[in-house]
Amino acid sequence: MADDELAELRRKRLEQIQRQQMDSQMMAAQQEQAQQELEAKKAAVMRAILTPEARERLNAIRMTRPEFVAQIEGQLIMLAQSGRLRGAITDEQLKAILKQAQPKKRDITITRK
Repeated sequence: MADDELAELRRKRLEQIQRQQMDSQMMAAQQEQAQQELEAKKAAVMRAILTPEARERLNAIRMTRPEFVAQIEGQLIMLAQSGRLRGAITDEQLKAILKQAQPKKRDITITRK
């Protein structure tokens, strides 16, 4: 009798673990889908507010500085949503925005005596 109870407990525990794994996989899939939807919306907004040349420049910069580009995209989307953008941002305007957003570099000079 004890062996049957032990086998039943093991079976129930195994089923519980399998349900938890399936739930966690479903949650991960839902999160991934939500992330993809967010990226698609962001890409659509960026297509609307940037000219093709500006998008190309931003994508080229993304290769080396993805965090910086994400920050710039966030700022541009906020500007677009608040209605502060009057038209599509050109490549020249994007260059100016990037230059302003870029952290200031300190010039270090060494003089020898």
